[in-house]
Amino acid sequence: MEKYICTVCGYIYDPVKGDPDSGISPGTAFKDIPDDWVCPECGVTKEDFEVV
Repeated sequence: MEKYICTVCGYIYDPVKGDPDSGISPGTAFKDIPDDWVCPECGVTKEDFEVV
């Protein structure tokens, strides 16, 4: 699974870790994250992420 980086703040979404604080379980691919999820560091949407 690919990692994605926030183009605004540099946060890296790692599917192995997920984002448990936001309800995203470890092992969740970026494409499977709900569209209303936001970057836990700066609050931008999935549209502001790109493949690392």
